[in-house]
Formats: sequence, structure tokens, C-alpha cells
Amino acid sequence: MAFRSAVISGLAWAALGALAGLPAAAAELLMVEQPGCHWCAQWNEEVGVAYPASEESRRAPLRRVRLGDLPEDVEFDSRPVFTPTFVLIDEEGQELGRIEGYPGAHFFWPMLNQLLDAHPEATVPDS
Repeated sequence: MAFRSAVISGLAWAALGALAGLPAAAAELLMVEQPGCHWCAQWNEEVGVAYPASEESRRAPLRRVRLGDLPEDVEFDSRPVFTPTFVLIDEEGQELGRIEGYPGAHFFWPMLNQLLDAHPEATVPDS
């Protein structure tokens, strides 16, 4: 249920941003997950509920994909093995960087910001 709420919340924030004329980011943050993943569930509880309303989400909206069903429109540097794996991709589907595993909310946000800041051309919305 928390997953569904996070997805609905994320869609609502994206729609509100579009209506308000907020610029969209060129990048996406893929969350590679799989059913039964304890760390994915923990991320959902600790970060996932807040992510759609975050500045980080404006810079790189979240797209969830299953480990066994990776999208063909993404060019990974290497095939993800662990879940969750968070892959930052540009607008053409090229991997820019990743976070493998979930280190807890205290470490995740700074690691994500470091990844986003390393790629301002893709993750800073036009003002």
C-alpha cells in the first residue's frame, strides 16, 4: 500500500509541477527493485514517501523498474545485480552514475545529491 501511495503521490506532484509551469528535469532516477527485497521496502518507508515532494525529485523524477525486466531504452554501464540499485540516466537513456544498495536515509540523501550535483547539465531544471 505504501508503494501505491508513493506512486500516486509522485504522479500528483508531477502533474502539479506541469500545471504550475515548473521545468522538468532531463534526467530520471531509476530504482531497480524486485519483489521481496527487504532494502527496497525499507527505502519505500524511509525515503520513497518523501521523494516525490523533494527537490531531488524535481531534478530526477523516479522511475521504478524490476530487476528481471530492465527497460530496453536504458544503456547501463553494467547490468544491475543488487536491489535496490538507483541509476541516474540522462534524457537519452545513458547511465550517468548509480548508487548500489540502500545505506539508510541518513546516507542516501547526501549520496544522491552528490550524484545529482556531478551532472548539473542533466539534473538542474531550467529556470
